[in-house]
Amino acid sequence: ALRIVDSSEVTISGIKVQNAPRMHIYIDNSQSITIFNVTISSPGDSPNTDGIHLTHAQHVEIYSSNIACGDDCVSIQTGTSDVKVHNVNCGPGHGFSIGGLGPDKSEAHVSDINVYDSTLSDALYGVRIKTWQDGTGSVNNITFSGITMSNVHNPIIIDQNYCNGAHGCSGTTTNAVAISGVTYKGITGTYTVTPVSLDCSQYKACSDLTISSINLTPSGSAKPDVVCNNALGHVLTPTTPPLTNCLK
Repeated sequence: ALRIVDSSEVTISGIKVQNAPRMHIYIDNSQSITIFNVTISSPGDSPNTDGIHLTHAQHVEIYSSNIACGDDCVSIQTGTSDVKVHNVNCGPGHGFSIGGLGPDKSEAHVSDINVYDSTLSDALYGVRIKTWQDGTGSVNNITFSGITMSNVHNPIIIDQNYCNGAHGCSGTTTNAVAISGVTYKGITGTYTVTPVSLDCSQYKACSDLTISSINLTPSGSAKPDVVCNNALGHVLTPTTPPLTNCLK
C-alpha cells in the first residue's frame, strides 16, 4: 500500500492503512526512518500482508503503533540493521519476525535489532528468527525484552531449518545462516501451543543466547513442552517453563 524506496530522513505518522492488497508499509534501501502513531488493520487470515516490512534498511525506529495483519507485524529482512521497535501492539499476525533469511543458498545479514516494551495478542508467533536451510550470512546482536504475550501460539522461536517446497529444500543441507548474540528478557504471558522452540542447525549452532525472566504459562490445554536443538548460551534466572536444560 505504501512503499518507501531509496530514501532517507523519512517520517511516517498519523495514518491508518487498512486491508492492503499485500504488504502495508514497505521500506526498501532506505535510512533514518521513523514510524509512529500508525494503525495497520487487515484480517488475520489475509496472506502476505506484512504490517511493516524492512529490507536493506538502517537506523529505523517504530513505536506507539497498532498492527493487525495476516503476516508478520514487523518483518526484518536482509541488509537491515540498527532497528528499534517499542510500544507496538501486534495482533492478529505473525509477530515480530527476522527472516526468512538466506533462500536459495543466498547470503543474508541482519544486526543490532531491539524489540522492547510491546504486546502481542492472538498472534501465531511472538518473537521469531527464521533462516532457510543452506543459506549463509549472519544474524547478531538481537534483543527481545519487556514483551507481553496473550494467547500466542508460539511465543519464542528460532527456526534455523526453515524450508518450504517453493525453494526445493532437500536432505543435502550442509550450511546455515549463523545466529549469535540473541537476548530474551522479561517475556511473559500465555501461549496456546508451544512456549519456546529453539530449533538451530547441526551445521552452525545458535550461539551466545541469553535468557532471563521468562514466564510463559499455557492457555487452555496447551502443554509446557519446549524444543531445543543445537542452542548454546546461558539461562540467567529461573524461568517458566524451565529452560536450564534447553541451552548447552
